[in-house]
Amino acid sequence: MNKIPSHRAILIALIAILMMSCTPTPIKRDSWGVTKKNESVDCYTLKNKNGMEVRISTYGGTIISLKTPDKNGRFADVVLGFDKLSDYEEKSPYFGSLIGRYGNRIGKGVFELNGKSYTLAQNHNGQHLHGGIFGFDKVVWAATRDRGSLKLTYTSKDGEEGYPGNLRVTATYSLTENNELKLLFDAITDQATVCNLTQHSYFNLSGAETILDHELQIYGEWMTPINADFVTTGDYLSVEGTPFDFRTPHRIGERVNASDSQLNIGKGYDHNWVIKKEHDGKLAPMATVYDPISGRVLEVLSTEPGIQFYGGNFLDGTLKGKGDKIYAFRGGFCLEPQHFPDSPNKPQFPTVTLNPGISYHHEIIYRFSLR
Repeated sequence: MNKIPSHRAILIALIAILMMSCTPTPIKRDSWGVTKKNESVDCYTLKNKNGMEVRISTYGGTIISLKTPDKNGRFADVVLGFDKLSDYEEKSPYFGSLIGRYGNRIGKGVFELNGKSYTLAQNHNGQHLHGGIFGFDKVVWAATRDRGSLKLTYTSKDGEEGYPGNLRVTATYSLTENNELKLLFDAITDQATVCNLTQHSYFNLSGAETILDHELQIYGEWMTPINADFVTTGDYLSVEGTPFDFRTPHRIGERVNASDSQLNIGKGYDHNWVIKKEHDGKLAPMATVYDPISGRVLEVLSTEPGIQFYGGNFLDGTLKGKGDKIYAFRGGFCLEPQHFPDSPNKPQFPTVTLNPGISYHHEIIYRFSLR
């Protein structure tokens, strides 16, 4: 005779089912080759129960693919990149990489801290860009898997690229069941230094030749204008009445060729928007991009005070990417949460100084949905 399950047995079964549904999908590891310095590189695959998938390389902490569904349920890769590790070493314009110690530019590669002058590697027209010649995008990170998250660590030694202090950095990637890719930076130093970390993925939500028909909204009332060297002047410029006003959605291509001195200097959009004039460390919406072709929506949230919007102006139609696809002029866009460019030389900007005993903390969320 069959027994009717007790309430306790039913409760245990329900708890077991709930625990199984909450268990993160295991992170898969694959070997991805060896660098020119004979360093082994692995690739880790994070996948959620909705089928969204991201592949991350230990070389540069690089997002090499990110697959999300369109409005018809078809999955496609929405980030630019390469198929081979060697291409990332030889010709990558920071595709998908972790950026540090300093995201964006430091003018002339020099700054003063606590009365001492420091000279950094100059790697972009006499300026210091994205951490220098061998920034965080060109090193192999140590990886561990922890409760469904991928934790990458790297110690930048005192004097590396000219920076003071030993800086230990942890970058933790996780993929939620709400189709959010989260990135959490933590860093500590043993002497005063400057620190400004970000992520540099190039997105194209439709797979079209350009991103000019993507609709962009940026939640900032000011931007920080640049000089002919792409270095911030130190001013705050209101976006009102300018092609930089994305407080309401606009097509990226709608005003990119407008007669505007800042667009002329940047060869299009390659500027920092001010989301907060003070750094309060609170997570806040920064930008939203909608692609009407695929129906994909990308929201970017961060704890940083600013965000760089770059419209792929230096993609020139000659670079071969995945599957030998040619990446066209303005074929991808970047949204890089950050402190403001050249902040070490601009005391009016939020400070980027990191002192011993203080932890650097930066959270980024890339949230995908459909419309």
